[in-house]
Amino acid sequence: MTEALFTVFIFALATFLGLELISKVPPTLHTPLMSGSNAISGVTIIGAVVVAGEASSPLLIGVGVAAVVLATINVVGGFLVTDRMLRMFKRRS
Repeated sequence: MTEALFTVFIFALATFLGLELISKVPPTLHTPLMSGSNAISGVTIIGAVVVAGEASSPLLIGVGVAAVVLATINVVGGFLVTDRMLRMFKRRS
């Protein structure tokens, strides 16, 4: 139970830290920074898959699966925003 509690603590700490960091980024820099962080989010997916695969308790498996789902949403959203941003700079024919 101690390992599961520590894992939930790390997850909550990362969530609050992420929210705090994102709230400090000015809106004009948010989209370029988001497009540049897609590679880091890909690494997060790999780490989440490894953690979910090695989990022994149902709680840890659930947290691992949630991490995979949330990281995947982050990567897909980042690519969609990047694509939209790049379309803004294309010349109209």
